[in-house]
Amino acid sequence: MIISAVAVLGFLGTSCASDDADSADTTSTVTVTEAVEGDVTVFAAASLTAAYTEIGDAFMTEYPDAEVTFNFASSSELVTQIKEGAPADVYASADEANMAKLTDAGGNAGDPSVFATNSLQIIVEPENPKGITGVADLANSGVLYVTCAPEVPIGKYSTQVLDAAGVTVTPVSLEENVKGIVTKVTLGEADAGIVYITDVTAAGDQAEGIDIPADVNVTATYPLVVTAEAPNAGGGQAFVDFVLSEQGQKILGSYGFTAP
Repeated sequence: MIISAVAVLGFLGTSCASDDADSADTTSTVTVTEAVEGDVTVFAAASLTAAYTEIGDAFMTEYPDAEVTFNFASSSELVTQIKEGAPADVYASADEANMAKLTDAGGNAGDPSVFATNSLQIIVEPENPKGITGVADLANSGVLYVTCAPEVPIGKYSTQVLDAAGVTVTPVSLEENVKGIVTKVTLGEADAGIVYITDVTAAGDQAEGIDIPADVNVTATYPLVVTAEAPNAGGGQAFVDFVLSEQGQKILGSYGFTAP
């Protein structure tokens, strides 16, 4: 479903690049000056599924000649796909480390823009049958804990939380992305996992969230960028600008994401 475009890009200036490869700018360097049309393919972290689906609908209302297609998966999987040649106009990561994999390889068309932040919660089944009250309880005998591999942002963030709390937990499985953790818990196949607050919110009455103290919690930072090989660079930049706009930020906020 990949991509053609007719768009004109106007450069408004660039912000200073950071010396830190894992950092990302909070401003967009390019804006679209004419109508947007054609397919726009967005590779986005799985935790963005609900929010970006609504943003995509709003974007297509704003630009009726454009059609947004999403590929939701773990940030690590998505950046691997892009580096292997998968055609994507926009890459939105749940962490700066995976974005750095793209920028270090020259796979970005401009400076990444941080568009949202997120925090973590412990997800448990409704009514919390295991009586989990905090991070230490994840190590209790009989608690089935699931997470993701460390290259997946939520897997890395979860390890940081456990290390900060001085807790050692052996997971019963490693899921492909954060949605896999949510699914295992909501289906009763696992007792708990560490996910984003937004994922607990999205699960509704199928799950409950247990707060993680601020002194061991982690703030997840979400950058996005137009890719260097974007088939529809104009459409991709228009999508980036829309996410950063007041309307895009309002939609993200409604799903529990916080401003950068």
